[in-house]
Amino acid sequence: MHVLIVHCHPEQQSFNGSLTRRAVKTLKATGHSVEISDLYAEDFDPVERDQHYKNRIETKRFDILSEQRHAYKTGTLPKDVQREIQRLEKCDLLILQFPLWWHQQPAILKGWFDRVFVGGGLYTSKMRYDKGYFKGKSAICSVTSGAPKSTFTASGRGGGEIEALLKSINFSLHYMGFTVLPPYLSAEIQNKDFTYMSPEKFELHLTESMAKWGKHLENIQNIKPLNFPGWNDWDENGVEKKA
Repeated sequence: MHVLIVHCHPEQQSFNGSLTRRAVKTLKATGHSVEISDLYAEDFDPVERDQHYKNRIETKRFDILSEQRHAYKTGTLPKDVQREIQRLEKCDLLILQFPLWWHQQPAILKGWFDRVFVGGGLYTSKMRYDKGYFKGKSAICSVTSGAPKSTFTASGRGGGEIEALLKSINFSLHYMGFTVLPPYLSAEIQNKDFTYMSPEKFELHLTESMAKWGKHLENIQNIKPLNFPGWNDWDENGVEKKA
């Protein structure tokens, strides 16, 4: 299995950085190959803009979907987008590694979705959901939070269950055809100066969290995916069919 890790944290010594390094170590030890797309280190531009397109189909106004479609068909997509698509095409499993910022993914990762999942190329009106471009590939969000795991409930101060908080990004992955695995949460990950724990307990917590992530990855191919509706579940208006 070939794994692509899209790593999304500006600090290499962060816990997210440690999780990515542990993933690489664990996956390679179990016989898999790994590639990393480090969005901050590679200075990925998350903002879709007209300057990205040198062979414009329309110069009077910037219609994003038209320019994406045209660039895909003419082989003139921006080099960073081409690179990310090639990485995705090679992988069997996609790991999105990021911290929860304001209860969602960081802006740079949202921008990665905006620019890399090219309209008219990687999805069309008929190439979506269970007929999506990346059908046969799996994806998982590995996220970190400073809040305790116990607070991620429907009415808890974590903002909701982690599956609910990440519903939109997981649905977008499903939209692109991925088989989406339940998100993995590493909780109570904080700066050692701001943690609720003693320094000794905090270090033990980090070590245990890292080990749990490694075990999760060792069993990744046996994890039951999330259940999403497909084309056969909707009527001609896109409404769920009645049983």
